[in-house]
Amino acid sequence: MKKLIFLLVIGVVLVSCNEEKTSELAQGDWLGQLEVMDGEKLPFNFNLLKDASGSYVMEIYNASEVIKVDEITINGDSIRIQTPVFEGYIVGKFSQKRIKGDFIKESLDRVVPFEAFYGEKERFTVDQPPAINVSGIWETEFSQGTPDSYMAKGIFAENGDKVTGTFRTTTGDYRYLEGVVTGDSLKLSAFDGAHAFLFLAKVTDSTLNGIFYSDKHFQEPFVAKRNDSFELPEADSLTFLKEGYDKLAFSFPDTEGNIVSLTDTKFQNKVVLVQIMGSWCPNCLDETKFYVNYMKDNRVEGMEMVALAFEYAKTAELANKSIERLKEQIGVDYPILLAQYGASDKEKAQQKLPMLNKVLSYPTTVFIDKKGNVRKIHTGFNGPATGEKYTRFKKEFDTYVKMLLNE
Repeated sequence: MKKLIFLLVIGVVLVSCNEEKTSELAQGDWLGQLEVMDGEKLPFNFNLLKDASGSYVMEIYNASEVIKVDEITINGDSIRIQTPVFEGYIVGKFSQKRIKGDFIKESLDRVVPFEAFYGEKERFTVDQPPAINVSGIWETEFSQGTPDSYMAKGIFAENGDKVTGTFRTTTGDYRYLEGVVTGDSLKLSAFDGAHAFLFLAKVTDSTLNGIFYSDKHFQEPFVAKRNDSFELPEADSLTFLKEGYDKLAFSFPDTEGNIVSLTDTKFQNKVVLVQIMGSWCPNCLDETKFYVNYMKDNRVEGMEMVALAFEYAKTAELANKSIERLKEQIGVDYPILLAQYGASDKEKAQQKLPMLNKVLSYPTTVFIDKKGNVRKIHTGFNGPATGEKYTRFKKEFDTYVKMLLNE
């Protein structure tokens, strides 16, 4: 009898240990935090649940954006969260109400400390009523007084102490930013699986003065002033063919190794859109989604698309894997060619396309008419987070494509 009791006790202990190793994560609202530079914490909200099969699924929230994550692996008390489309992933150890680990982008050798807490809904702590309402347009300059300075258009809406909006630049937008005004402080953040952005600023009725953090590798100051009439240069005037060139030309392999060129039969006597992009780029993802939906909804005949991918993955194999992942998850049915791997440097990209004055932005789209002439080059992409600007872009794009097709 004593021996039987002893065995039962040992069995209970073993079961208990096993339960501890496979403890479940609490389902519901979580607050994630990434540690950026200066010891600052970049917060983002997510929800964690189990689907019908019993697997964990996650939704990451940035303002009105919802990012669905269904590649979550549990092994004992270890967790791996693979973000959709992009190569970045979170690994760590967990208990029921806490996860601690890192956000990792292997190709860039970047590791950002990560922590998450169950049951916390507030993205930022609000300890004072907002002293200022930041709703409106802000003429913004990043890295003022340096060779790297650039202009941006801040577009914000404040409801109570909650703020949503974005910064538009000539190369694209900073996508869905969400945060608060507490006292005289503006705090905004976004995490989309590729970029981790944190904006902290002191606010007066007419000025912003702050710091922009991009995960743990970059920071820069910014200043802004209210200016409802401020506008950026037109996106169609920034990139152009250099003197002496009248056409775009390239020959790059697709993911199966087939060399594709604009001289190929499939592109002849057709309107062609050439997308300069990277599978790692959130603005490129927004643009790609738009193109995929446009082609699907309009059943366009007489038009072809081809994308040139400039990848920072360290090998061609890894770069092609990232491209295929993008194509599969977004439903891209036009060819994406590997133009470069090992670096997404824009100067190196321009060397691959020497007829362009420069590659200023990922993405950039070149519009080519049925005769093979470059008619327009659109730099950057202002996506859904820019609201009215995105709506206007969609109409202008449709009008211009139809004009080329009807020539």
